[in-house]
This record gives sequence, C-alpha cells and structure tokens, in this order.
Amino acid sequence: MASEVKWIKIVTDIFDDEKILLIESMPDADAIIVIWFKLLCLAGKSNQSGVLLMNDRIPYNDEMLAHIFRRPLNTVRMALKIFEQYGMIEIINNTITIPNWGKHQQMDALERKREYQRNLMAKRRAEQKKLALCDANSDANVSSLEEDIEEDKEILTDSKESVCRTGDVRRITEAWNALGLGQISKLTGSSKRGGMLRARVNEYGADAVLTAIEKIRNSSFLRGQNRRGWTITFDWFVRPNNFPKVLEGQYDDHEGTASGYDRREGVDFTKILGGDDE
Repeated sequence: MASEVKWIKIVTDIFDDEKILLIESMPDADAIIVIWFKLLCLAGKSNQSGVLLMNDRIPYNDEMLAHIFRRPLNTVRMALKIFEQYGMIEIINNTITIPNWGKHQQMDALERKREYQRNLMAKRRAEQKKLALCDANSDANVSSLEEDIEEDKEILTDSKESVCRTGDVRRITEAWNALGLGQISKLTGSSKRGGMLRARVNEYGADAVLTAIEKIRNSSFLRGQNRRGWTITFDWFVRPNNFPKVLEGQYDDHEGTASGYDRREGVDFTKILGGDDE
C-alpha cells in the first residue's frame, strides 16, 4: 500500500450541497453520511487517487466495508447505491472509485509553499549538523551544501513546477490523445501550453484535469457538433478562463439535444474562437 494520506479536505458548506441535502431527507441519513466520510478517509489511507484498493490490488467490496466501517451490510449496500446514483462514486470493474477525489486532496498554493519550506528547513538543519560533526572547513562539504542550497532556491522560485509530476503529465497527455482531437507529442515546462497545464494542475489537481477531459468526450459541442464546426484544442482547454467552464459542465450535452450549449441564446462564437469564451 502507498503511504497513507493524513488529511482530506472538506468544504465548510458541505451540508448545503444538493446531494447531501437529498441524503439528509432519507431514512438512515446520518448513517449514510457517516459512511460517506468513512469512504473518503479510507480513500486517503489507500492513497490510490480515489480508487479504493487494499494492498494496491484487492478492491474493497460491500462486505469488507461493512466490517471495516462497523455498519450493517444492508446499510452499506444502500449507501453505495445512493452514492453511485448521485455520481459521488463510480464502480468500475467491481472497484469503487471517487471521481472527484482531487477536490478532497487539492492543496492550495499557500499550503504547498509552507510544506516545502518545512521540508527545506529540515534538510538544511540536517546538512548543518552533518558539517558540524565532520570538518566544518572541508571545501568538499561546503561546496556540496552550497550546491544543494542553490538547487532548492531554484525549485522554490517556481514551486508550481514540482506540483505537476511527470506521471500526471503522462496520464493527462494519454487521456487527451485518446479523444482523437489532435495528438500531443510533447509537453515541456518551458512551453506556453506546458505552463498553462501546470497552472491548472496546481489550481485544481491532476484528477480534476482528467475529469474535465472526460467531459469533453461526452460534449457534442466541444467535439465540433455546433453551428461553426468549431472543435476544442488543448491550448484552448488549459486556459484559465476556459478550463473551469469545461470542468463545471457548461458545455455538457443537455437532454433532448445533442449539442445543448449550441442552442443557448447569445452564444458568441467570436469569443470562443478568440480563445477565452468569457
């Protein structure tokens, strides 16, 4: 099992959320809500990006959860059914997943900076202690310490760089290429599109970016079925004004029409094609 996460993020207005309000109107509402929070905590302990696995390979089932959560099996089964119906979980190949796990684990910029600085100071103290115990005048030791300090300074000046991991970039690139809307062959941190992607991962988390890409798959409008035949591009997708609209579902297909957004009054294609759709 990967090292467990020690915290999960819960917004203060969670009990104003429409899904929670609906659950509170049901019988056994308190038990169902407790099971939801226990699921989030278990996902944090598993630390598999919202996939509920034991020992990295065995999916948790309803009987296992009933035992771990110390709740009746029928109550757990009812809760899982409700969570799946409301889109709070997805069950893929008999494995429970939390689609929006990123919002429960996203660290904001201030928290990341503080965490990095704590680790940096701990490293510096360890290096200083090592030098004090050895030869404080050793040119080799002093040179090594100075190189480490310069390296840390470089990282700290752009701490966002360390947030967007290579594995996240690979997953996001593969997910985008699977859409068939234009292949991305390479993304670098120094490129404009790489910087934009890094900023979105920094703000929302890699899982949220993957969720938004999946919304593109199910959006006729973004895939070119609109009056102008306009199709989303990766560069457009990662812009700060555009990404949250995709993630929030503003371009999702609506019931009764293949391209619901295209039929809204006042759609300004000059803004969309210009890049920001404000």
